[in-house]
Amino acid sequence: MAGIYLHIPFCKTRCIYCDFYSTTHGEWADRYIRALCRELRERRDYLKGEPVRTLYLGGGTPSQLSEEHFVCLFDTLQEVYGLEQCEEITLEANPDDLTQEYAAMLQRLPFNRVSMGIQTFHDPTLQLLKRRHSARQAVEAIGHLRQAGFANLSIDLIYGLPGETDNRWQEDLEQAMALQVEHISAYHLTYEEGTPLHSLLQERQVKEVDEESSLRFFSLLMERLDKAGYEHYEISNFCKPGMHSRHNSAYWQGVPYLGCGPSAHSFDRASREWNIASLSRYMEGMEQGRRCFEVEHLDLTTRYNEYVMTALRTRQGLSVSCLQTLFGSALADYCLRMARPHLEQGRLQLHEGRLSLTRQGIFTSDGIICDLMSVEEEGAS
Repeated sequence: MAGIYLHIPFCKTRCIYCDFYSTTHGEWADRYIRALCRELRERRDYLKGEPVRTLYLGGGTPSQLSEEHFVCLFDTLQEVYGLEQCEEITLEANPDDLTQEYAAMLQRLPFNRVSMGIQTFHDPTLQLLKRRHSARQAVEAIGHLRQAGFANLSIDLIYGLPGETDNRWQEDLEQAMALQVEHISAYHLTYEEGTPLHSLLQERQVKEVDEESSLRFFSLLMERLDKAGYEHYEISNFCKPGMHSRHNSAYWQGVPYLGCGPSAHSFDRASREWNIASLSRYMEGMEQGRRCFEVEHLDLTTRYNEYVMTALRTRQGLSVSCLQTLFGSALADYCLRMARPHLEQGRLQLHEGRLSLTRQGIFTSDGIICDLMSVEEEGAS
């Protein structure tokens, strides 16, 4: 099985916290879609004939595209890769784009899942972040998608926002749960260098929440969603039973994927490559038949570290037998040796051949994962 990711870089405006590659040059959409379809055709052999099981349109703001753009993309995907075995087709969307008419249009296309970036239901904070929607529009967008027949909806939330309080975060969670969406992703705010939000932090116009508050917010997140029947299947992701993101889960399981568009990454188990993060250079390169990209060939230790980093973030954890099969007994033994102190202290558990974080361990997951990762000398010992 394999996945395909299509990067749609267009945004009406940029949010002040976002460091993903995007552009406000929406007038280039027609030209861009032609270039994207050309890349899909030219890279037909990258997945080595493996059936495409998931398709994800991310951004940017994919809901800036028109029906004609989507039809062009789906026609190309069907022609080159076939979508007969595709189980999950996700569109990322902004709430203010999801009018009743737009939601009905999406339902006419092969999409069967929509992921919406809500972030918060607190209007003053949405305005601070330069989000284009209001809390009311977010709620209405869910209604429009339900009316159109979508039964698999995901929303993104951010906690640790400037001025966040326990009450405000609880209100966000209560509103999110009231929407009865199938999937919720929740991320702690990060102040990425180069973003306007980071500049505000440097100028002391906003203040980071303290570590104690961050831990309380995360605890409240887990407690409230658990009581509401959501499974905590990855550190930042929660779903109703059976409604996990198949596309993202494939990333965490090391499944190959093709990424097309500027800044998009691809992975074939042995190497990783990524397109240049420039819309103009991407389009020019594709039009001239010379894709601009870089590639990294992954050695054994790098592949081991990526497996540990992704697998341990999931509820399922990592398989000891897979460690031995994929990376050899030396690295498998190293992993278990480094895990021993965390097992003894109750931060990791080993059950039926799988190593995973405990509830206690989730709070220090980054440190635990770093401890289990290897340097080349250790892996070769």
